[in-house]
Amino acid sequence: MTESVHEPLLSVQNLWVTFPSLKKEVAAVRNVSFTMGREKIGIVGESGSGKSVTGRAVLRLLPSYARIEADQIAYQGADLQGCTEKQMRRIRGKGISMVMQDPKYSLNPVHTVGRQIREAYAIHHRVSSREAKNQTLNMLAAVRIRNPEQVYRLYPHEVSGGMGQRIMIAMMLIPKPGLMIADEPTSALDVTVQLQVLAILDDLVSERGMGLIFISHDLELVSSFCDRIIIMYGGRIMEIIAADELHNSRHPYTRGLLNCLPRIDGERGLLPVLMRDEAWLDEEYLSISG
Repeated sequence: MTESVHEPLLSVQNLWVTFPSLKKEVAAVRNVSFTMGREKIGIVGESGSGKSVTGRAVLRLLPSYARIEADQIAYQGADLQGCTEKQMRRIRGKGISMVMQDPKYSLNPVHTVGRQIREAYAIHHRVSSREAKNQTLNMLAAVRIRNPEQVYRLYPHEVSGGMGQRIMIAMMLIPKPGLMIADEPTSALDVTVQLQVLAILDDLVSERGMGLIFISHDLELVSSFCDRIIIMYGGRIMEIIAADELHNSRHPYTRGLLNCLPRIDGERGLLPVLMRDEAWLDEEYLSISG
């Protein structure tokens, strides 16, 4: 794949994802469109807003019964919708990688950490076993894991949650992708470890000149970490806003999310309840507010 100077890294146009149910099809993602370059974009919204489904739809990692339709899903100008499953397997990892939310369920419990990271590298690069191991140890060191040789021999149940998340990041970065999708990579971690993992992710993404889609519930965290923010509700994009302009947003849903955030220096009392308006999901409203 070749990339021109002005060509976006990822382009998603009019994406719809529907799932069958007993009564009718349910649209989990509706008319989602965005383009991005080598930047950090956050996708924020409540549970069920379509954040994770959007990320998985790009890589075609949804169940077979999910129906994905779009005018365009293109990575570096290549149409992902027209790719065969074999072609997608080459793109997953080396082109676009995805860090899942909980490493306990993403890492294979019967294989060592080293074997799993080494395999992720060897699939996309024809190298000797020794070279693959050296690259794995270097990657473990890059995500600031002390004693890489020791961790290389451990099994997933023998590492902490924070270390497990670093191992997942190492596994997804070792094929040297151009874009990473991180699906709530710090939600199960305490605040101190969260910041450490984010610092590692930020440094590695910047050093490698990658694009990053950061999916999260934490609006303040995303605004401090990303360049732009996509706000989603009910499977739709409410607005796309620069991170440094977030607190100036006038969209009622974004304002509602911001008002619900507790503040140390704020007034004591009950936090406001987020009020939702079904009109936000109407095409007419979106065209006016956009």
